[in-house]
Amino acid sequence: MIKKLLIFSFITTVTFGFTQQQQDYRFSLQEAVTFALDSNYASINARRDIAKAIKQKWETTAQGLPQIDGNISYQNNLKQPVTLIPSEFGGGEPGTFTPVTFGTKQNANAVATLNQLIFDGSYLVGLQAAKAFLRFSENANEKTRLEVRKGVINAYGSVLLAQELVAIFEKNKTNLEDNLFETRKIFENGLTEEESVEQLEITLLDIETQLNNARRSQKIAKQMFNLALGIDVETPVTLTDNLDQLADNNISLALLNAQLNLEENVDYKIAYNLTEQRYHEMRLEKSKYLPRLSAFVNYGTSANNNDFSFLNGDQKWYQSSVLGVSLNIPIFSSGMRSASTQRAQIALDQAKTEFEQSKQQIKLDLTSARSNYQFAIENYENSKKNLALAERIENKNQIKFTEGLAASFDLRQAQTQLYTAQQQYFQSMLQVINEKANLETVLNIPQLRIDSATIKKQY
Repeated sequence: MIKKLLIFSFITTVTFGFTQQQQDYRFSLQEAVTFALDSNYASINARRDIAKAIKQKWETTAQGLPQIDGNISYQNNLKQPVTLIPSEFGGGEPGTFTPVTFGTKQNANAVATLNQLIFDGSYLVGLQAAKAFLRFSENANEKTRLEVRKGVINAYGSVLLAQELVAIFEKNKTNLEDNLFETRKIFENGLTEEESVEQLEITLLDIETQLNNARRSQKIAKQMFNLALGIDVETPVTLTDNLDQLADNNISLALLNAQLNLEENVDYKIAYNLTEQRYHEMRLEKSKYLPRLSAFVNYGTSANNNDFSFLNGDQKWYQSSVLGVSLNIPIFSSGMRSASTQRAQIALDQAKTEFEQSKQQIKLDLTSARSNYQFAIENYENSKKNLALAERIENKNQIKFTEGLAASFDLRQAQTQLYTAQQQYFQSMLQVINEKANLETVLNIPQLRIDSATIKKQY
């Protein structure tokens, strides 16, 4: 009994610890990015795309290596075919025929054939195209990882923003409820008008509505963050960074002057990959003008008998072998190959034009990202000042209202202005974080490339 209790206790402890390990997630922003790069759904499939490209490359390579096929067949002639031969061959009456059955009732064959491609222009082009496709998969994976990083940063900041909004709305609601309680008491004593109470009630209703919406938005933001991480959306997650700290840490004026290495930009590399692909497609069409040379050798054995005795040791087997070479020479295609080559050349020219457009688009994206980031920093600084001013104005109007020197309408305007300034301030912090991530993505910072050799070890 004691032994069973110990085993049960051990299993319970391990299970509980495992459950806690699975459900207790705590992330700083950098930890969340690192986690998502490994477990995000898109990131996982991007790595699988590289693995598929590696397999496709070997699949293409193997087409030019020796291929061995084996064939085993067994045939039982339930009704053997009958052939008529002239009877006079056996001394019979001329002009008549004698039915004859040739061969044995049962036969078995086993043949192994070795095929070897000696020369094929399309095979050589295919090898180069497979390598280019692998490079494209690596670049696509790098872009996915950059987008995953940007998405996690956005989602992390959105959760923090939602938390801040909920907290500030709850604080504002508490203050309003206190004001409303005091104002009602004053009204009941006949020292103020009913409008003062009604103005505060309107403001309180607005705050309650915004608070409820902020709570719903907070839940959605958390689920979106979990989705970006690649975990169940209902799993509780604790964020260890705060919005103020992240905003300050993401202000980098030096980043505004960072130079772009165009060839390191992932969109540049993907656009170049498309040009490579079209180039290889054109070469593939040209290769169809070249002959194809292949060779084969086979070895077979066969046995015949009226009874199934092929597994017996005394069954006689007859050997055979053939060596052959095949040369296929394209001669005339009624202009089909010429049209295909011209079409591929036009597609290549289109890809080159799109490549040039992509280079200009990247430069434009950089200019836009720099401008947006600089504006986000300036807007953040202004929002901080506006919030301080709005707080002072609201506080002054609160004092004037309490002392009967200001109307309730003036107080409500000051409160509404404060609430707007609060939201703008928090949103400006998130904007700084997101715009910095956008600029870093254009500059390809940080380097998130995974080499295919690393993926090959995993698959």
